[in-house]
Amino acid sequence: MQIADPIPTPATSPAAHSRFWQRLHRRYGDVLALLPPGPPTRQTLEQALQALHAQGHPLSAALRMLRQLAMERLMALDCSQQADLATITQGVTALAELALDRACQQTRQELDERHGPLLGADGQAVPLWIIGMGKFGARELNVSSDIDLIYVYEHEGETQGQPDGRGKISSHEYFGKAVKAIYSLIGDTTEHGFVFRVDLALRPHGNSGPAAISLSALEDYLQVHGREWERFAWLKSRVVAPAASIKAPNVQALRSVVLPFVFRRYLDYNVFDALRSLHRQIREHAARRSAGHPERANDVKLSRGGIREIEFTVQLLQVVRGGQFPELRCRPTLEALQRLARANLMPQDTADQLAQAYTFLRNVEHRIQYLDDQQTHVLPTRDEDLEWIAHTMGYADSRSFLLQLDAHRELVAQEFDTLLGSNQSDGCSSGMCGGPRAPQKTPAPELDTLIEQIPPLMAARVAEWREHPKVRGLRDEARSRLFRLVQQTAQRVSQGQLEETAAIRFINWLEPLLRRESYLALLLERPSVIDRLLHLLGAAKWPARYLLQHPGVIDELASEQLFTERFVAADFEHEMALRLAALESTGEDDDENLLNLLRRAHHAETFRTLARDVEGAITVEQVADDLSALADSVLRVTAQWCWKRLKQRHRDTPNFAIIGYGKLGGK
Repeated sequence: MQIADPIPTPATSPAAHSRFWQRLHRRYGDVLALLPPGPPTRQTLEQALQALHAQGHPLSAALRMLRQLAMERLMALDCSQQADLATITQGVTALAELALDRACQQTRQELDERHGPLLGADGQAVPLWIIGMGKFGARELNVSSDIDLIYVYEHEGETQGQPDGRGKISSHEYFGKAVKAIYSLIGDTTEHGFVFRVDLALRPHGNSGPAAISLSALEDYLQVHGREWERFAWLKSRVVAPAASIKAPNVQALRSVVLPFVFRRYLDYNVFDALRSLHRQIREHAARRSAGHPERANDVKLSRGGIREIEFTVQLLQVVRGGQFPELRCRPTLEALQRLARANLMPQDTADQLAQAYTFLRNVEHRIQYLDDQQTHVLPTRDEDLEWIAHTMGYADSRSFLLQLDAHRELVAQEFDTLLGSNQSDGCSSGMCGGPRAPQKTPAPELDTLIEQIPPLMAARVAEWREHPKVRGLRDEARSRLFRLVQQTAQRVSQGQLEETAAIRFINWLEPLLRRESYLALLLERPSVIDRLLHLLGAAKWPARYLLQHPGVIDELASEQLFTERFVAADFEHEMALRLAALESTGEDDDENLLNLLRRAHHAETFRTLARDVEGAITVEQVADDLSALADSVLRVTAQWCWKRLKQRHRDTPNFAIIGYGKLGGK
């Protein structure tokens, strides 16, 4: 962002209302000019840090003073020059990255002098990866953020010790000491305050776990103990320091551990219940904080319609679909909203409105924190503070500001509630919904009771489950979902909405998939999906066979455009290009992943065309046209990908032709 106007002087700056601003100018007025003009960047922050060192300040003091310089600059840019949100959040993030990088360098140097270097089998220093979680990982830190960190080292070992053999310690001890020393340099409060509050609660096993963990131990934890809510925490994770390790080749080993945990191979609707539980805990915590203190209820982050609900909305859609659609894997919230819109998982208008609400709420959050440098998200109660927030955001008075705040929060709350099925709305603007979620009714019956309640042919088929190993092996929650699905299907038969033969086909299709519990969750979360599925099963036999061969395509039934659109080759090839780029950006573009991606896309498009055929939405000739066009597109994409991967290709584009015979040649 280009900032052309000069920064106002303390006497004229709108930021001067801030008590924090006033303290900074009283205490650090003589060194504020050490930070070069313009938005704080890694380069300008390093220049200021070097200048503070030149004045004789040790690293601990220099980093704390650098924070004060950066905060003063950000307040001026934000409140006086209306800098965009990214300028502020990226400035804070750059400060955190620099601070951790320098703290890590100094700490390892001191530990190596005391205990000897910690070397791997290759004779190189064992890498330590400092992983930034949440807003830090997404480069979205606010001006009073904690930094949520997880420390991971590559492998176990032992230091070299001193020449006389003393001082040897294990890598576990070495990195435990490193974490404490880094915290001291970053998080301790001194006469110059702190650099950042540091939170390690997201690490494996929480506060009871080791401060730093080996890569193999992290992999074991995520595979065995990782909980659903931790997938949301790891979604935005990123190696933030030390700088030398961020782009090192061995970081790929860390990515290969984290990505399969966050993004499952199959559509994963199990996370809905996990997110509902997490959100309920946050709401309850906010309610307890505001009990007896009504002024605390106006929390722009945690209250209804706040920042957290926008983040949850985005992350839920990413986690559910990101395993099959790698183009959805990105960290920043605003970027993710646009990717969701491009993937037709959210209307563009809704994505734009949520982006506007997010930007507005984050700007409000920053102004709240500018007042006193406090980590709070609650609107102030003093009239003059509210008026100041309103004016610095371009509003004539606090009333007009509060009306806009309420409008944004109401929009966010409605979208979030509809996505999670928390209201009885008749619509859903998110393509994930396919209509409102069915309200939970009475608990699912036991198997024998279920058999007594359903029609005879269904009862005879379900009775076979008494000894079925897959049914007997289900978790209680999954078994309850299965029985509830059968119960709902039987109700459709009893009400004349469905032929019993279609219900039997549904049971036959469902039975082999019982190990994939996410499909049970999908059908309960999205009533429109089961409605369309049962309709297809009643219309023809082939859908059951095709869905059994390729169960992942069931999610296509959630799309509102399933029966209203046709195959477009250019759109298909553009989507493939986006997915390939997403895999390349994470180093996952190996042959197996590319084949899986292309297979899945082909299966999905084939299913869409055949479903439109059964529904009568397209003619037989159009079916042939679309399937032939799909084959052409798959061949073009495959040829391009294969040519790109040839190591000795002599030109950028293929110079050969693929000739189709028979039905493909005749379209």
